[in-house]
Amino acid sequence: MLERPASSVCQILPTSCTTLLSRFGLLGLLLVISTGCQLVPPGDAQPAGQSGAQSSPQRPDGVAVDVAIAREATLESALEYTGTTEPYREVSLRSQVEGQLLDIAVDVGDTVNQGQVVAQLDDGLLSAAVIEAEAEVAAQESEVASSQAEVSEALTQVEEARARLQQAQSDLRRSEQLFAEGAIAEQLAEQDRTEVATAEQALNSAIQQVRTREQAVAAAERRVAAQRASVVQAEKRQSYTTLTAPVGGLVLERVTEPGNLAQPGSEIVRIGDFSQVKVSVQVSELELVDVRLGQSATVRLDARPDRPITGRVTRISPAADPVARLVPVEVTIPNNDGQIGSGLLARVSFNQQTRAQVVVPETAVQTAGQEGDRTSAASQSERTNATQPQTGTVFVVADGEPATVTARSVRLGNKVDGQIAILSGLQPGERYVSRSSGELKDGDQIRISFISEQ
Repeated sequence: MLERPASSVCQILPTSCTTLLSRFGLLGLLLVISTGCQLVPPGDAQPAGQSGAQSSPQRPDGVAVDVAIAREATLESALEYTGTTEPYREVSLRSQVEGQLLDIAVDVGDTVNQGQVVAQLDDGLLSAAVIEAEAEVAAQESEVASSQAEVSEALTQVEEARARLQQAQSDLRRSEQLFAEGAIAEQLAEQDRTEVATAEQALNSAIQQVRTREQAVAAAERRVAAQRASVVQAEKRQSYTTLTAPVGGLVLERVTEPGNLAQPGSEIVRIGDFSQVKVSVQVSELELVDVRLGQSATVRLDARPDRPITGRVTRISPAADPVARLVPVEVTIPNNDGQIGSGLLARVSFNQQTRAQVVVPETAVQTAGQEGDRTSAASQSERTNATQPQTGTVFVVADGEPATVTARSVRLGNKVDGQIAILSGLQPGERYVSRSSGELKDGDQIRISFISEQ
């Protein structure tokens, strides 16, 4: 049997035991220890393992609570996503013709203006093609001139044939008159008729010759027009040897170097338009309902953390990732000073503002299925705001003395920074329990703390 020190034993003994020790000394101490200190009344002893907090009854005047007054407020939630800055437009400058690259006038990071010469290809072969096409045009134009001269000659022949016909017709009329008078033989009149028929045939033949020559001229003119188009095409191909910037911006990459052979479609440089900058983020399909075209968004760059930028949602992809269920959303921000480059980490917040609703602390709400346990702000923040509102319980303070509470079922809305919106079940101006020192049930009596709202 273990022996306790006398001082320890005296701490647990009542006054009567201490008096006994003082009178009988060591003999009394040994007597107390051997009897197990049976001087403590049996009714005051507690079973082992039961704490005082568990056995102490609830105070008769009720649970201590903080009371607040329900008020309407506007919740603003910020959905933040990370993305990377990109130029508003990115253009790949490529060669449209084959040729040796003679020079590239820009380098990475250089600023270029629209229409500025960026690179030059060797245009020797294309220049020769232009000269050859122009020479062919000259030859075709000469053919047109020759055909037009033939048309003029054919017209002259028509006039001559018409004059001979008129003369033959005049001779025929005179011969017929003389034959009628008996002055000449019928044979002479018949000869004049033959002359008229011959002259008519000659005139018709001359007219047909004119038409044929005019058709030849028209064909030659069409060939000239086609050849002139070939000249324009050759000159256009020659112009492709001088590469100009299609947009203004910064040179992102210099893909090749002078001396290399460029083929049609070969990339020379890439140019980015940084007049505006876009950021593409991936938004969950559950949160996409809160994002719309034209909506404002706040963009913070890690490179410039002290300068938030306001942008706009300019594109929402109609197709989501079938695995991750994420939808690409594009936000465009201004870049007036041109200091924002490509590839910077950007944090995008879509500011969502709801209508005015009754807003209470999350500590005032018991959610269904928690059996009276107060829902903590940390556990609520881990929940995603579902499309169907949740339900919970708020304890409303009933009027009268003593003060009691009434359990009220409410519909819950968005949760932001420890606050939760009440969609229905609690009216502005009603008093409710914002925090309690213990578990509450419908009809419980409460003690209102001095820091409560009045």
